This record gives sequence, structure tokens and C-alpha cells, in this order.
Amino acid sequence: MSKCFFIAPTARNSGLTSVSLGLIRALETLGLNVGFFKPVSIVSNQEESSISFVKTISKIECPRPIGLNEAQQLMSHGNKGLLMEKVIANYQKVSELYDILIVEGLVPDNDEPYISRLNVDIANNLDAEVILVTAPRGMSAAQLDSHLQLAAGLFSSPEDPDVLGVILNKIGGPDAKSEQSLAASVVKNETRETSASESAPAISYADQCKIFSNSFRLIGNIQWDSSLCAPRVIDMVSQLGLAVVHTGDMSERHIQRILVASASLPNLIARFTPGTLVVTSGDRVDVILAACMAAMSGVELAGLLLTANHQISDEVKALCQQGLSTGLPLLSSEHDTYRTAYSLSNLNKKVPVGDLSRMDTVMTKVAEQIDLVWLDKQCQLQRARRLSPPAFRHQLSENARAAKKTVVLPEGSEPRTVCAAIICHERQLANCILIGKSAEIHSVAKLQGVTIPENLTIIDPDEVRERYVAPMVELRKSKGLTPQMALAMLEDSVVLATMMVALDEVDGLVSGAIHTTANTVRPALQLIKTNKAAKVVSSVFFMCLPEQVLVYGDCAINPDPNAEQLADIAIQSADSAQAFGIEPKVAMISYSTGSSGSGQDVEKVREATKIAQAKRPDLLIDGPLQYDAASTQSVADKKAPDSPVAGQATVFIFPDLNTGNTTYKAVQRSANVVSVGPMLQGLRKPVNDLSRGALIEDIVFTIALTAVQAQQVSEANAG
Repeated sequence: MSKCFFIAPTARNSGLTSVSLGLIRALETLGLNVGFFKPVSIVSNQEESSISFVKTISKIECPRPIGLNEAQQLMSHGNKGLLMEKVIANYQKVSELYDILIVEGLVPDNDEPYISRLNVDIANNLDAEVILVTAPRGMSAAQLDSHLQLAAGLFSSPEDPDVLGVILNKIGGPDAKSEQSLAASVVKNETRETSASESAPAISYADQCKIFSNSFRLIGNIQWDSSLCAPRVIDMVSQLGLAVVHTGDMSERHIQRILVASASLPNLIARFTPGTLVVTSGDRVDVILAACMAAMSGVELAGLLLTANHQISDEVKALCQQGLSTGLPLLSSEHDTYRTAYSLSNLNKKVPVGDLSRMDTVMTKVAEQIDLVWLDKQCQLQRARRLSPPAFRHQLSENARAAKKTVVLPEGSEPRTVCAAIICHERQLANCILIGKSAEIHSVAKLQGVTIPENLTIIDPDEVRERYVAPMVELRKSKGLTPQMALAMLEDSVVLATMMVALDEVDGLVSGAIHTTANTVRPALQLIKTNKAAKVVSSVFFMCLPEQVLVYGDCAINPDPNAEQLADIAIQSADSAQAFGIEPKVAMISYSTGSSGSGQDVEKVREATKIAQAKRPDLLIDGPLQYDAASTQSVADKKAPDSPVAGQATVFIFPDLNTGNTTYKAVQRSANVVSVGPMLQGLRKPVNDLSRGALIEDIVFTIALTAVQAQQVSEANAG
């Protein structure tokens, strides 16, 4: 039977959906099989936003909730028992599929006082444990104590479920006055720059409230973060009914701050920063052109909004064209600047269904501020743990922090790499070293709207290059390398960074954002070389499927390995899986299963399987297996009923690069799966490649992965 947590908001605007989904993310990071259930929906003709988000982001399917109108009718006719039966029937559809269920209650409404009682009835009939959600919004500690006691009292009778505690949300968030301050500043004819919403000083409720104890926990303390309340430009257009002059990237750009440009241009330029919505009268040609020039220089403004329904001339449009082509949205309001600013101050900050990236960030931020240790203990159930993508990323991050390793990034002035290094520094995932000119790197950071921390190391290659010439000549003396040749090769920042790894000055290297795989791997093979146990350097991808993380190898390095090399790749990949928390069950993939097929290619896989099994009898390795037989239990039962791997494989070894690379990309793109890697295996020290289309977060996790690899190398050498 599933363990059930009922999430009950104590008032409107508590952030119920954000907290419910954040709890899902928190439970996923613990490796739990978590589902979602919405018993009753207040929305009549469309899908609840919470359901839409869990389906899309967490790939969780849940039954359609009962409409509030239907629930009202049943209760008004004295059929509350029938209503609860319907709720339980829907609940049972999902309860057997998950170890833990997050059940989202209804938001209380002063006009509908029965909703609070309905929450209690549903929680009681589901035998749920209740977690309250409250946004204090300026309450004193005494006021919050009183508020929580009243809310918990609804669930306090012996026949009702226990209240475990509360998640406090939006700590330090804005009150009504600060949300109206933008419009007020315009009345005074002031230039105003404001974040999406401004925050107030936070009270330390954990220390000051008397209600918190072992029986009533402070489960989460979610701090207000204005960046999470930043609507997309397209959402602002929809809410305010603005005219779109130029679409640009308005579906992706978020409004982090608003700049009402009423001052002279010299006083505005410094405020043209990434995420800023510039609001100006349509006749301020100087501001319009300056915004376009900022966009051309790489500053990703949220957008440019013209007020008073002014039309810009064709000549000005022509001058703006290059700036607009960067994706800068250009919008127009029929209202004057004051009324437009007033409307902006009242924008709905809730995350709309289409803004998946923002909600994914919200879920992660909420999960990070929940007491995971307590939550894990509270679950206390016998369950089969799986390593879900959030659990994989959480575990990877924790291991990287513990490793405290140094990773060199030779593409030091590449924008994504700069941002990733800063994130790794902030999350303490690794000590990153950027190779490049300091002024250029700081300039790149500024254009990206970030700041290089003072203790993030930058190395100018021109200042250190010569000291690596002699060691490089020594490493390559058997190949006849001369000092002049070495100095020329060290002009390549990847070669220089590889020398730093080879000489044990740093623990690992990540490259590939602007270099090919060959540019990254070749220096590593020449200077770092393979470890004693490896016959070949290979690679794996960690494929983050909705329900678990799988390992694919080799999808990036070896075009056509022979049987002995393929066996080595299988063993390396199994060890990599185990090192990253995945129980290795290795499937040697071919176009036939067992003895059903023949041919040179399948015989190679069959021989490789035997070699790997003989070398590592401690591992579960089987093959040849077709992909469906390896991955799907129903197929495995027919094609390989006696296989210890078929139907439950976690490590997939492909017979050649053509098969592996094609398969990983097909799965990645068609199923919208995040893949981490390729992670190189078999080198003496870790060097990892990036896809040239890698996102910032991809680079962050590759750096973390490299740090963990480096720790494993250290432990192996110590042993």
C-alpha cells in the first residue's frame, strides 16, 4: 500500500502547486517511486496546471480529478460518502503503482468555507499524513503560531489523520505595498528599476515560533526568490493584451526586472542588463536604439515595450533590425507609461502551463530547502529503490561536493563554460580553473549577466605555456618531440590543460563545447594514456529516462571494437555504473537474442560476452540480446526467459559506434531524454568530452561527474 502525503494549504496564495511539485522532486532525489494525485479540481474545462506539470516534467500519469461542481452537488444532496468512494476509486488506480503519493488538496476560499472541511475528509479517507503549506507574508512569529494551530486543529481529532508539520513558503516575500511601488514611482516621474517582485526582510520563524516540536515539524523553509516569479514575455503579452511588433524569443525570455526609462539615456545604459524589460514611450528613439545596440552586443534583454501606442518610423525600424534579429521582442501598449507600469506591477506571477523550464527550476529550488533527512525517515517503508534522474543528479552532486576536486576548463572564454564554472563554484561541485585571458573571460561573464567569483581561478596560457615544454618533451620523447614542436602544440589550450592533468596539477579536464571529440581525446591519449587495467579507451552516456538512469556504451569513441575490446568496454561500463549508484546488469546488444541468429557481427558479441563473463564472474553480463529483450520484461519472458539480465538491463553495450551513437541520439531526441556524457573510461586520469550543443546544466553535471571520477582514481591508487 502506498504511503500518502496530503498537501493542505492554509490560505490562498500559499504556493500549493510549487510546494507539491517540489516535494515530488525531493522524493525523487531520495530514489523513491513517487506519484501524484489530485482528488478534486477547481478547474472545470481544462486540465489542472499541477497535473499538466507532473505529466510533462516528471512523466507521472494521474487520473482525471473530480470536478468541484460535481463534488458540490454530491455534498449538497447528502452524498458525501459517494463522493469519497469516487475519490478512493481514483486513488486506487495509482496507489499500486507508486511507493509514495503526493496528494494535492484544494485551496481554501472564504466564499466556500466547506473546502477546508473537504480537504480534511479526503485526507482522512485516504489514511493520509498531512503536510500544511503556509506563506507567512509578513506575519509575526506569534501570528504564525496562531494561524498554524488553527489550521492543524482542523485535522486534530482522533479519527482524522495526523498533521506532520508545515512547509513555510515565500519567506521574506513581498507584501501588497511593495508590489504597487513600481506604479507609484512613475507617478513621481522617477526612473525605476525593479525585480519581478521585491522582497521584504525574512523573519527566522524556525527560532521564534513555539509550535515547532518533534510532533509538529518545520519540514521546509522556502525562501522567496524573485527570479522564480519572473514571467515570460509571452505571458505578459497575453495578460496585458499588448501588440506584438516583433516576436523575437518572447516564449523563452523571462522578465527578471523592469526598467521604466524616464531619465536621460546616460543614466539608463548601465541598467540594460540580461532579463530587463525596458519600458519607454514610443517617441524615445534614443532609448529604442540603445536597447537594440545592447542586444547586438550580447545583452539578452527580456524585451522592449513601447507605451502610448506610438508608431516608430520606417527609418528607425531599419536601424533596429539587427538588434531585433538577436531575438529581442518588441511590443507596444496603447496605454501611457503610468497605466502600463501599473499593469506590469499587477502581473500574475504564477507559472503558466507552458513555462516548463521555470517550473522545473521552481521544483528544484523547493526540493533543496526541504528537510530530506527527515522526509526519508518519515517514509519508512520497504521499497525497491530506483535511481531516477533527479536521484542520479542529486547523488552526483553530493559525491562531487565530497570529492573536492579541481577540474580544468580549457575553453575558458566560452560563454556556457563560464556560466557552468560559476555554478559549480556556487554549488561547490568542483574547484574550476578557466584557461584564457582574464579580461576576456570577465567581459563574457558580464554579457551573460553573471560575475566571476574572486576565488575562481583564471590562468592566462601565455604566462604558463613555456613551463610545460620540457615535461611534454619528456612524455613524448619516444615520438621524437622537440621543444619547438611542443611549444607550438601548447598553443592549443586543450593540450596545455591536458598537460596540467598529466602532471597531476589538476584532477580532471572537461572540454568539447567548441572542440571536436578528437581535439579533446587525442591529447589525452598521447599525454595521459590509459590505465593499467584498460585495453581501450571508451565512453558511456548516462541516459536519464523518466523512471531511471541507464548506461549506454560505447557511443562516442570506438568505431568497430573487436570481441576482446568489446568485453573490456562492457567491464568498464559496468564499473562506471556501479560507481555512480546504478546496479550493473549488463546487456550485450545485437540484432539477435541468444542462439537465434548467426553471422560475423553477432558472433563477435557472443564471444565478447564469454570473455567478459570469464574475466568478471561477479558481474551480471548476458548476450547477445536484442534491445527490446534487454529492456522490456514481457519481451524478455518470451525471448530469453532464463537470462538474469533480460528485461531489467541497466547497462547497454552496443556492438559498434554506428549502432551506439545512432541509438543514444534516437532515444535522446525522440523521448526528450537528458543524456549526461560522454564520460571517457580507461584513461589514467579523467578527461571528458562535451557535445557542442551542450547546455549550461549539461556542462555543470559533466564537471561534477569528472570530479567524482577523479575521486575514484584517487581511491584506486591509494588501494
